[in-house]
Amino acid sequence: MVSPLIAATFFVLVGLVLLIWSADRFVYGASSIARNLNISPMIIGLTIVAMGSSAPEIMVSATAAWQGRLDTSVGNALGSNITNILLVIGATALLKPIAVASMTVKREFPLLILVTLLGYLFLADQSLTRAEALIFLGCFVLFIGLMVYWGKHARPDDPLLAEYEAELPEQIPSWKAIGWILLGLAFLLASSQLLVHGAVTIASHFGLSDLIIGLTIIAIGTSLPELAASLIGILKGEDDLALGNIIGSNIFNILAVLGIGALIAPGAIDPSAAGRDSYVMLAATLALLLMSLRLGKLRRINRVEGFILLAAFIGYQYLLFVSFH
Repeated sequence: MVSPLIAATFFVLVGLVLLIWSADRFVYGASSIARNLNISPMIIGLTIVAMGSSAPEIMVSATAAWQGRLDTSVGNALGSNITNILLVIGATALLKPIAVASMTVKREFPLLILVTLLGYLFLADQSLTRAEALIFLGCFVLFIGLMVYWGKHARPDDPLLAEYEAELPEQIPSWKAIGWILLGLAFLLASSQLLVHGAVTIASHFGLSDLIIGLTIIAIGTSLPELAASLIGILKGEDDLALGNIIGSNIFNILAVLGIGALIAPGAIDPSAAGRDSYVMLAATLALLLMSLRLGKLRRINRVEGFILLAAFIGYQYLLFVSFH
């Protein structure tokens, strides 16, 4: 007879694979519909593709919150942002230095800082309310609108435009695209439930808190698409796309992932999320800003900085490991 722990591990692995696949199929269908409507590649990339990369976090957050596990939802959001910067950007820069050239990417940095500070402030009182959730989601709608505006008014020579054009999927008939959207959404829902069920079982077996499981297994797992996309992008010379996807994903995680979780299940959160994990997320975001936008120097995240980010990620995981022992 298969032990509950082995079964739960299997559920997590299958859930992650299906989650990544279904998010990709959703983006494929939605991007195809947008191209059939003659929407520009920049707008598609800044909105649909960016939202698709955060779809796993959004669905897992909603599923966890629906089950009354707000800490798992919060841990997923904070952990994904920390993982995106320390692991994904760190590994990518270690493989090849990341140059920052796109004006669109540079414009997103101040927004990332502001949104991160907003998340920090709302978490500081160790609770999330529905009013705060509505503010998050309202800011999310405004952010999407701003991305559409920037996409429409992007400079023709912005390197991000060419990179999005190269990465968008081929056009398919609208009826097929709608089919992929519906299939993607169905599997996103099913796989997120499978992942949360398996992760909760593992957490119970090892005595882990809901927050820790969100910060580790779920956050790292749902960040795998960003890691793969960034590593492939940097090898293809698409530096701005690799960095832009992470910035957009982190903004989405705070506004949409935290917002949806708090809207469904508002309440008290683990004090560690308001303290330790919020501080790490804020520090990682500021470090990324300083590395990317140094005044008077070549705007590039180099290998040494990539190593520092990776070392910080390993140190943070060790801190989490020690915290529940």
